[in-house]
Amino acid sequence: MKFANIVSALALGTTLLAQPALAQQKLDTAKSEVQFTARQMGVPLDGHFKKFDAQVAFDPAKLATSKITFTVDTGSATLGSKETDAELPKAVWFNVPKFPQATFESSAIKALGGGKFEVAGKLTIKGNSVNVVAPVTLTQAGPVTTATGSFPIKRLAFKIGENEWADTSMVADDVQVKFKLALTGVGKL
Repeated sequence: MKFANIVSALALGTTLLAQPALAQQKLDTAKSEVQFTARQMGVPLDGHFKKFDAQVAFDPAKLATSKITFTVDTGSATLGSKETDAELPKAVWFNVPKFPQATFESSAIKALGGGKFEVAGKLTIKGNSVNVVAPVTLTQAGPVTTATGSFPIKRLAFKIGENEWADTSMVADDVQVKFKLALTGVGKL
């Protein structure tokens, strides 16, 4: 084997060995949750999504190259009522046949100290994208890192609740999104 080939093989091997720490980060959906609170005629309505996933490449020492992509199956939204849950997939709400997933893709992660971070990115629902900033708190217990946070969205910016449901006196425009994500494979904070 030529010396150049050996050097190339070693460089490739070193690169591959350096990547698994980030590649091994996994979301434990059984210990995670994505919730939302809307208001109908002033009364809070709490719901959640049953199906979601994340691709995480987070290194607290290399925030500039860290990346988070999150997907939610919009058809898994529930408010706990058969009647309401039957309405959510329809075109005026999530339009699940045309837009089966909502996505969040990070563009920047900023450390605030004490396990607190600010994650900026683009949230896309029903084909409408809005820049959002989510404050995130990370805690570690053994091999599990838990990311918690919440952020507000305006449902009408995403065309959630169209036509007669665009009247904010019935359903408020403000929706609070809360999350708790259990991750494995994250390095020491």
